[in-house]
Amino acid sequence: MVFTTGRPFFRSATAALALFALTATNVTPAFVTVAAAQSAQPRAQGPASVADLAEGLLDAVVNISTSQTVKGQDGDSGPVPMPKVPEGSPFQEFFDEYFGKQGPGKSNPSHKVQSLGSGFVIDAEQGIIVTNNHVIADADDIEVNFTDGSKLKAELVGKDLKTDLAVLKVDPKKRKLVAVKFGDSSKARIGDWVMAIGNPFGLGGTVTVGIVSARNRDINSGPYDNFIQTDAAINRGNSGGPLFDMYGQVIGINTAIISPTGGSIGIGFAIPAELASGVIAQLRDHGEVQRGWLGVRIQPVTDDIAESLGMTSSKGALVAGIIDKGPVANGSILAGDVITKFDGKPVNNVKDLPRAVAESPVGKEVDVVVIRKGKEQTVKVTLGRLEDTDAKTKEKSPSQSDQDEDTNQDVDVLGMTLGALDEDTRKTFGIAKEVEGVLITEVQAESVAANKRIVAGDVIVDIAQEAVKTPEDVAARIEKLRDEGRKNALLMLASKTGELRFVTLQMN
Repeated sequence: MVFTTGRPFFRSATAALALFALTATNVTPAFVTVAAAQSAQPRAQGPASVADLAEGLLDAVVNISTSQTVKGQDGDSGPVPMPKVPEGSPFQEFFDEYFGKQGPGKSNPSHKVQSLGSGFVIDAEQGIIVTNNHVIADADDIEVNFTDGSKLKAELVGKDLKTDLAVLKVDPKKRKLVAVKFGDSSKARIGDWVMAIGNPFGLGGTVTVGIVSARNRDINSGPYDNFIQTDAAINRGNSGGPLFDMYGQVIGINTAIISPTGGSIGIGFAIPAELASGVIAQLRDHGEVQRGWLGVRIQPVTDDIAESLGMTSSKGALVAGIIDKGPVANGSILAGDVITKFDGKPVNNVKDLPRAVAESPVGKEVDVVVIRKGKEQTVKVTLGRLEDTDAKTKEKSPSQSDQDEDTNQDVDVLGMTLGALDEDTRKTFGIAKEVEGVLITEVQAESVAANKRIVAGDVIVDIAQEAVKTPEDVAARIEKLRDEGRKNALLMLASKTGELRFVTLQMN
């Protein structure tokens, strides 16, 4: 179970402390020098403490307190009815006191709730503070608390939901600020020592130490997951706080934990500085994030798909569809292409491409390496801008000529019965007019097609990246693949509404 590490709402910090005061975590680091790791000598112990490092960083880390007005729920216009209690019950007076306070016709009033999180100063002269978006989301009031007990009101500069980052600003004239700098998180190695400072459970200025447990973690929290995993103790309230390397530079922003109890079990996640720094710079400059957009739908390259395309390994991102009026709707990239490199960056899996595109400037012309029909090509693409609104878009299928309906006959292939896609069959199966290809009218139970969840009403658009127009085209294409020694056939299918996907069918 994944928890974000901030925003438990408490009516007061005292209530938070009372609830969690019994939790304790001890961390005893054992530092290993590089020289010791490279030699056969016993491991050398590091410094007795990290007190000097922590002392220089504590003043830059802040506690963030927010308040939010929560209105009474709709339908709560009347008082809660008093339950019946046995006559003469000793608890009668308590029921009378509680329910009597409601009075006739009173509704549940609005009330304020508070949440606690962490943040850190990155620009002392401008008063710029970084935290997580979920720490300040929906807040009516944001207050920054410093280690010496002073407090400043903060205003929101910008936020980004996709990476869960937010930038705040306080008045630097009211208090001298201490700032920290971002480091190079790409150089962080598994096993490197790290320090987290934050505000767990309202206990401000808490320092914990651990190591980088893993890199490039995807916890399915957003489209650009690339977390640093650490075993440094991180709890609720640590959200937005910094993860430091041993040079005192911020290499991550603590944001989530995996825990069955809600407390630290040694699995915490931080947004890497290499991702966060670019987002934060845009939030400071524009109040929003402008991301590059390629305009394609993608899916993973499985072993079956790789084999059907003649690829030696299952790497890259398979283009399942092209967004109408998008940057590559001009045909520079086609459905069925496998993208293996974007702007010089390797695309090893389907998650690599969205991150690389999003980090690229809008309007930039980039080189995209694709595998098309078994051959590697490089195409140039000018990126558009990814809009935050999830507008519904149509996909562009490969252009096809009109079908010769007089010559089409039903054909049985790989457990599928195929037929012509004409006006009558469109109406029968409810297929959109923009969908073109060969109609699947029936799927045999327990066939290879049924096992891949192909259903009647799906439309075959192409096979092995070659368009098909008639059932005979499909049968001929399958036979050709068999003659070439292929074990699997790659089919691009369109749903009734035109949504595209790729499936591989084993050819017996």
